[in-house]
Amino acid sequence: MQSPETLKGWLELLERRPGLPIRLGLERVAQVRDALDSRSRAVVITVGGTNGKGSTCAMLEAILIAAGYRVGCYTSPHLLRYNERVRIDGREVGDEALVAAFHEVERARGDVPLTYFEQGTLAAWHVFCREPLDVIILEVGLGGRLDAVNVFEPDCAIVASVAMDHMDYLGDSREKIGFEKAGIFRPGRPAICSDPLPPESLVAHARQIGADLRLAGQDFGFSGDRTQWTWWSRDGRRRGGLAYPSLRGANQLLNAAAVLMALETLRERIPVSMQAVREGLMLVELPGRFQVLAGKPSVVLDVAHNPQAAGVLAENLSNMGYFPETWAVFGMFADKDVEGVVSLIRDKIDHWLLASLPGARGLSAPALAERLAASGVGGDVRCFDRPSDAFELARTSAGEGDRIVAFGSFLTVADVLEAVLAARR
Repeated sequence: MQSPETLKGWLELLERRPGLPIRLGLERVAQVRDALDSRSRAVVITVGGTNGKGSTCAMLEAILIAAGYRVGCYTSPHLLRYNERVRIDGREVGDEALVAAFHEVERARGDVPLTYFEQGTLAAWHVFCREPLDVIILEVGLGGRLDAVNVFEPDCAIVASVAMDHMDYLGDSREKIGFEKAGIFRPGRPAICSDPLPPESLVAHARQIGADLRLAGQDFGFSGDRTQWTWWSRDGRRRGGLAYPSLRGANQLLNAAAVLMALETLRERIPVSMQAVREGLMLVELPGRFQVLAGKPSVVLDVAHNPQAAGVLAENLSNMGYFPETWAVFGMFADKDVEGVVSLIRDKIDHWLLASLPGARGLSAPALAERLAASGVGGDVRCFDRPSDAFELARTSAGEGDRIVAFGSFLTVADVLEAVLAARR
């Protein structure tokens, strides 16, 4: 079969290949990696964790670019365009380079089956290896130990948090999930964990393999007042007088502290000045992570789709001040802990506008309404075919002083964000 010549064609081909929706394991990916034979001398930083890994990658990327380094960054999933997943120096890689990379991976794989994510990961790596990069940042897709990203050897690994999500694949406890996350650590290499209560399984694995483990609150941390904060490490190093990250949210200092710890461990290879740290934290952007849009009513976009993320979102909403009413645009996948998410944020919501999501995993709005009702949520609950339809109702019904919160699946936030951008054109 002839290979596609457009990025859209490639993505459609990968999506419809049968039998491989999610298939954890490294053997197939490593085999194709070796056949691809794409190499880089760049420093590699791998970032995992249930929540916070996207923010961590974004801060690393922004600081390193501010320091003058050439940086490749691979993240997932995307909101509006696949190109968002593969960036060089903060700019999305173009279709032409991605299509060429997909061709090369297809040639290298032969008859070895690869998932959508695995082929995309190898293509991103190939793109990065064709550029003289100083640093490559790789975000884990699912878990860590058996994720496709883990076929590449990191010089430093960060686990941002460990919480209950993807239990069908990673296990039904924080200890089991923590072990999977810790699989990105390497012997003798820096292993950073910014979760303030790391599972013992993660700590034990890091120590068993001889990783240079750095734990938040023990080996590094932060203190601050209302205007600035200070980072510290166990070996007496400090960075003070720092402005708060431009990314909003209560957990962003945990992520920022882990970023500075990682950069500190790598200072012999990629030294970073205080000015670069300040500039990077000030300029970093990440759509869909407690993103507050300008205008009235206030609009908040957040991809919180598990209980830990929902708890953080609820705390962030509480810190925003007073709003007469809050309108929720909410859509979820069927395999997510809807009840756990709702239980942590229900007290912040006055109106529930539920949206159906497409695909085999997508939960219909009526089915979502049933799960809310089973959780004891009553009052104003309405169903819509799409998140953008729900958002339009919220936009026209909310008062100027009210608040609209679009949250849940990436698909929910993406559809609302697309509607917002289209309205501004």
